[in-house]
Amino acid sequence: MFATVYLKCLRDQRRGLIGWGIGIVALVLLESALWPSISRIPGLKEMLDSYPESLRELFAIDEFTSGTGFLNTELYSVMLPILFLVFAISRGARAIAGEEESGTLEVLLITRVTPTRLLLEQSAVLLTGLTVLGAVLFAAVIGCSAVFGMQVGIGAAATGSVAMIALAAPFGGLALAIGAATGRRRVALTGASVAAVGAYVLFAASRIVEAVRPWGPWSPFHQALADGPMGGGVRLGHLALIAAAVVFLALAVPVFTRRDISGV
Repeated sequence: MFATVYLKCLRDQRRGLIGWGIGIVALVLLESALWPSISRIPGLKEMLDSYPESLRELFAIDEFTSGTGFLNTELYSVMLPILFLVFAISRGARAIAGEEESGTLEVLLITRVTPTRLLLEQSAVLLTGLTVLGAVLFAAVIGCSAVFGMQVGIGAAATGSVAMIALAAPFGGLALAIGAATGRRRVALTGASVAAVGAYVLFAASRIVEAVRPWGPWSPFHQALADGPMGGGVRLGHLALIAAAVVFLALAVPVFTRRDISGV
């Protein structure tokens, strides 16, 4: 039954997943195509040194002169995190709450699928989707690096993908947990989105404001993006983010199994 429901959910989402993958490839391709022109700009390092120190630290501008540093600044600091977060939060919110609001959750629960197992299956679907997008990102970065001479190593590209998956996982897990606990997709979307925005504000402030700096490591963005996601290596912080997603789901299990499910 696990394989049946799990594979059915993946099959139902395959077109959307393909679309997300194409979008990521297009984004990496467009940004990478700029590298040959940017790398030949005279006095690039001197120009970057003139930027305010807070901005250089927030966006890792000091490393902009290498292919890896360029992608860290242009893609991995803002755009890719946003894409992975939107995917994870939207899929997480729809996994349980979307089924309940459409009236199909009751049909699932009158079969042999228990609420706990359904929650685990939907979590596996979410993680699989993130992993697929991470693999697509890895392949796109390696391919574009070879085409445009960016000299991005396999290890750097791999850790960049791991960082994006790890960053999105707890917020996707939070959205899924809120949706399972409340049965309301909009509440799940809002709750997880507010948490993501708050975490980014904390991260950005900790890079700019000295008084906030000690609190920076509490932000998931710090764990995923500090020292550059590409080339920073796999860190314990990545495992902590995955563990946070597991905790959110574990807390949602007793609430989901005890509350009344209403088909709307």
